[in-house]
Amino acid sequence: MSQAVSRARAGRRSIRRLTAGKVIICVLMALLCLIILVPMLNMVAKSFCDPAWVSKMSGYQIWPTVPSVIHYRVVLSSDAMWVSLKNSLIITLGGTALSVVLTCAAAYAMTRPGLPGKKLLMGFFLAMMVLSAPILQWYFVMRGYNLINNRLSMILYGCVDVYNMILLMRFFEDTPPAILEAARIDGAGDWTLLFRIFIPLNKVPIITVMLFYIVPKWNEYFASGVFLAKDEVRVLQCYLRSFIVDNNSEAINSDIYMLFRDTNLTALQYATIVVSTIPLLCLYPTILKYFTSGVLAGGVKE
Repeated sequence: MSQAVSRARAGRRSIRRLTAGKVIICVLMALLCLIILVPMLNMVAKSFCDPAWVSKMSGYQIWPTVPSVIHYRVVLSSDAMWVSLKNSLIITLGGTALSVVLTCAAAYAMTRPGLPGKKLLMGFFLAMMVLSAPILQWYFVMRGYNLINNRLSMILYGCVDVYNMILLMRFFEDTPPAILEAARIDGAGDWTLLFRIFIPLNKVPIITVMLFYIVPKWNEYFASGVFLAKDEVRVLQCYLRSFIVDNNSEAINSDIYMLFRDTNLTALQYATIVVSTIPLLCLYPTILKYFTSGVLAGGVKE
């Protein structure tokens, strides 16, 4: 009985705390969500709509009038799309793995006591964070190493972000010294300490940094267009621009060209956008909880 009374009182207190300001904020946030979600859902609906009915759909309709998957059949049958998707996956996965390893190594080195020239190195990193190299200098560097039209150029491009390194340094500094001393006594070297102690103890911030690298690597368009000009190494974002902005239909296979003629170009472009976002949509729910907790923990210093 007493528990029921306490719950009722707690409910009345929560109702009293629901002020007019909170109601206004909730309404504004709901409107903002609608403004963002309705165009996206309308785009998905048009991509799944029959070509003859696409032009009849209003901008607020979030369900296809006559459902059809013809646009996705055309998109998924494009060899150029699959080649671009493969290149983007190779660059994103390879670049992220290399970036995370180098960022962890740099953060480990910068947090070691007695590092010679530590202040000078930190000043250099901060200067590089503010004064980033223009794309023209990157192009000359890649050309000097014969990496133009090579996927390795995009893997190396922007390999280490100073902000991510500083974020990991904050966590590496909190590693208990007793564990490091015990490992040193057992004969552990720097690489052993990094891969056997620091990385396992800091999985959450490392996953957060990993997400910071994955999204720019996947969405990189301008640098990819500069370094990778050939079709066989073209990434998905450049393919999207060629197909969506330039209305270039040369990527469509000849055996389904008749099917392509029956499609709606706008809906076909929407279907291409949806397909290109599926990998990131599958990734976000998996590591979003680590991303949120890592960012919040990185802003608190005891």
